[in-house]
Amino acid sequence: MAGRLGAYLDSIKRRDPAARSRLEILLYPGVWAVIWHRLAHGLYRARLHFLARMVNHFARFLTAIDIHPGARIGRRLFIDHGFSVIGETAEIGDNVTIYQCVTLGGTNPADGVPGKRHPTIGDDVIIGSGAQVLGPVTVGKGARIGANAVVTKDVPEGAVMIGIPARSTLMEAEDKPAGFVPYGTPCSEMFDPSTQRLELMRCELEAMRKQIDALIAERDGAGASSATGDTGDRPAEESDCA
Repeated sequence: MAGRLGAYLDSIKRRDPAARSRLEILLYPGVWAVIWHRLAHGLYRARLHFLARMVNHFARFLTAIDIHPGARIGRRLFIDHGFSVIGETAEIGDNVTIYQCVTLGGTNPADGVPGKRHPTIGDDVIIGSGAQVLGPVTVGKGARIGANAVVTKDVPEGAVMIGIPARSTLMEAEDKPAGFVPYGTPCSEMFDPSTQRLELMRCELEAMRKQIDALIAERDGAGASSATGDTGDRPAEESDCA
């Protein structure tokens, strides 16, 4: 038991540069949320639902993290900071990292597999702060969900998802970062949704500027023709608009 706890704390230390020791990590609310959930989940499986809910509410009060007792969680889950919600039928694999204000939320049971309302998260997934993964979708192994992304469809293995609704961000193989990537996406302008949107707006502005220049040129050409007495009766092939 002590060995498993030590391995768990060490796995968090590798993912959190702010951690200085195992003792410090034991103060993390995410660690205690997982510990209390293990107890609540055991009571839930024993069909002691009221007691499981009591433990769940107590843990939420202490940690600001709400994990339904029915959720199934794998090994070495790291919830960095609080205010996250994990629903009843959610399933989480091993070595998953979840940042603050994340929701693994449910939808109407009629929308998917009967009884399955919440996401299934594969091994080694990273979910950035503020992200929402909604419905009985599957997030493939090693995928990364960027901050504030809203996922409503299945995510392939290794994909990087950004935006609302979330979409995959393509990257060159040589640009793919190695190892653990905090908050789910690389901290570079290439992967920043705001700069991508600015680039699209810049292209649209450039296209509008060209259209305006063409209209001005057409207007100036018409004015010059009027000043020289040209009534516009030239043959069509000589027209300024040809």
